[in-house]
Amino acid sequence: MLRFPFVFSIPHCSINIPRYLRDSICLSEEELLDSVDLGSREIFTNIPVKTVIWARWSRLVVDLNRSPEDLSPRGVVPVLDYHNRRIYQQGMEPGKEDIEERISQFYRPYHRRLREAIEDPNISGLFDCHSLSAIGPPAAPDAFKWRKDIVLGNNGDENGHFVKEKGYITCPESLLLELKQIFERWGFTVSINRPYSGGYITTHYGKEMIKRGKFAIQIEINQLLYLKEDNIHLDLGATSEITRRLYKIFREVALKL
Repeated sequence: MLRFPFVFSIPHCSINIPRYLRDSICLSEEELLDSVDLGSREIFTNIPVKTVIWARWSRLVVDLNRSPEDLSPRGVVPVLDYHNRRIYQQGMEPGKEDIEERISQFYRPYHRRLREAIEDPNISGLFDCHSLSAIGPPAAPDAFKWRKDIVLGNNGDENGHFVKEKGYITCPESLLLELKQIFERWGFTVSINRPYSGGYITTHYGKEMIKRGKFAIQIEINQLLYLKEDNIHLDLGATSEITRRLYKIFREVALKL
């Protein structure tokens, strides 16, 4: 099978919590689902790219899309979720040693695999793959606003241009705009760098990739496209159709490079 020359990273696809941590977490199973990029693994792992890397553990255990130096409340080992809810029982928050252990056990192996994958000379680009809720949650930059079907991020402005305050872009604006047009031809609405312009994975690895004539893009897909009315379960027919369209899109992009 022909595999497209891309690496897919899917860092927020898991709900799994190690058994030894579950009693310290005060969120319900339904609340834990709010931190999962529902559908991201099912959709993006079914597109034939060179390498796909996906998270085994919830982002509430360790957030793979944060700097290992980020010790803020929503940092690499968060204590608040995106709905501003406390994750841990009172007095059971992770300490310094707990944080270091999680970074060593869960975070660094993922990033080692990712590093190895993007250093393949046959790779053209990295896509950091996410899904987002139809309406922005309270702590999001677009809180309570409706979102487009697809969000593409290159650390730039709404047209993919360089923004001095942000620094380098991770994908040439011409390629990003072309990708936007391809998505639109396949019936998706698309925004660029709104509400998200790219997290740690896109910006950290994109800086060096663009120097090598390659690129990194954060891609978000709206869960409204394929979740059932309960906003928890996948509509398998819709998921299959979305995957089919994305396959066509990524094939077209691969042929243009």
